[in-house]
Amino acid sequence: MLWKQWRLAITAPAVVLAMAGTAAAAVSGAAAASPARTAAQNPYKWGFCSDISHAANCTDVSNQYPNVGWGGSYVGHDEPSLLFYSNRPGSGNNDTYFVRLPKEAPVQPKQNGTGGTDNFMLHPAFWLGMALCDTQSFPNYTSKCSPDTDKNIFNSPNPASPHYIGKHPGTAFMEMQFYPPGWASMAAGPSCSARQWCGALNIDSYSSNPAGVSNNAACVNTVGTEYVNFAFITKNGKAQAPANPLQATAATYTPDRAKDLFMNPGDILAVSLFDTPTGFRVNVNDLTAHTSGSMTASVANQFAEVDFQPKAAKCSITPYAFHPMYSTSSPNTRVPWAAHSYNIAFSDEIGHFEYCAKVNTTNSTCSTPDPGDGKNPSPDDIGCFSAAQSLLYPIGGCTGADNDFDGPPYLKDWPGTTSPRLTAEPYIFTSPTFDGFRQYSRVAFETDMPRIEYANLGGPGPYCDPSTGKNCVNPPPGAKFYPFYTTRGLGRACLWQLGGASIPGTRLKFGGSSRTEYGTSPLALPYATVNSKGQPAAQYKYEDFRRILGSNPC
Repeated sequence: MLWKQWRLAITAPAVVLAMAGTAAAAVSGAAAASPARTAAQNPYKWGFCSDISHAANCTDVSNQYPNVGWGGSYVGHDEPSLLFYSNRPGSGNNDTYFVRLPKEAPVQPKQNGTGGTDNFMLHPAFWLGMALCDTQSFPNYTSKCSPDTDKNIFNSPNPASPHYIGKHPGTAFMEMQFYPPGWASMAAGPSCSARQWCGALNIDSYSSNPAGVSNNAACVNTVGTEYVNFAFITKNGKAQAPANPLQATAATYTPDRAKDLFMNPGDILAVSLFDTPTGFRVNVNDLTAHTSGSMTASVANQFAEVDFQPKAAKCSITPYAFHPMYSTSSPNTRVPWAAHSYNIAFSDEIGHFEYCAKVNTTNSTCSTPDPGDGKNPSPDDIGCFSAAQSLLYPIGGCTGADNDFDGPPYLKDWPGTTSPRLTAEPYIFTSPTFDGFRQYSRVAFETDMPRIEYANLGGPGPYCDPSTGKNCVNPPPGAKFYPFYTTRGLGRACLWQLGGASIPGTRLKFGGSSRTEYGTSPLALPYATVNSKGQPAAQYKYEDFRRILGSNPC
């Protein structure tokens, strides 16, 4: 039966058996109802990425450009990532992954932190990424973008070069996100269900230019500077509500059990990401439950660009079918406004949960001392949900950026760090393939640790200098642990996982620490800007650690 499931997805039987061998019976259970928000509570009223409940789900913007998160500030995107490189055409726009969704800790979580650690405490989402065209997104140099071609590579810091980065076609970043169950309900919270996973197609764009000019006030006040087209993966491939940020409603962000694809912990998924004439498409086939869903970034599903018109009085959109930006994937196939250097990537989003026993419901802050630093209130204890708002376990907590690095994502609460009874299972995934069975030739480990170690974020220091890379450290100051990627199995059965060095079945550990995996020398990337005379220029920023391997171990 397992072989039949995987044969339908056209994959290697060795991989099938290796991944299926980690699975027991799938967890089942009905989802609790997700109450719709009122109009005053809808994220579209102030911009999806400006809503503290969802800012963690947005692409990390470089420090070179204005902060666009909750309250106009940076929200702390901590994204340990695995990047995939190939010079073969198709590697930048056509991927298939196999993913096993993790099960939760055998021991129930407790409010005081002495119980198990479930997935919602480690990551509000993990995602698969790809760069897309958006002719109204940064750098807004040209209104044209021909998709699926490496002619879109503009990565030179020299303004006189025909490939100057400031001349890059407008770029968006796609994140196919998966959301863990068990905590506060969407649209406000991170979970779709008490016991099941769900997923959504997110496309993030940036309404600005190298001179720091943002879109008009009407757009900034409604969809934000970093805007998102958002649509759940649905059973019939039709968006349940408008995907674009200007026309989005509460229904856009609220799970609908009758329409959306729900998946059980332990399920094995085949996830395909590829271009079509009507727009970029994601197919998710649940090979365990024999269910499927999809979403296409098409005009029919009401995806759209937000028109970049800084002097306009009103905010307007243009219906738009998004398509992949590049043909291949390499260090040069970047999103020119993002902190990371990636195109084709698998990434986690961590650092957005801290325990809170008593929530101040008037402003969603914590009224009890922070378990990590003992402060009351701790400055990073914002975006909080009470135990009564949880769909499953009565756990209160906060989703603001953990700027002092003392919550569960920075403790030995990951799989492979302590007793398996106290940790959730790791998610397990294959290296993506493209054009059938073609493998990526190289991989890179990358994390934007330096970006979250800046002085203006209020962490414990030493503070990273984004202009020189001084005091950019790995792991972050105050963190007792930082997760890293390892492999399990060998050859065609090789699989990836994230956590510590002692996950059962682990093969390759890449040094067995975050320091050896991601490296300790910060990466400098050029970003488009203007000089004091308003002329095109470039500035280097240190916002990542990256280590490129000479091959692909999986």
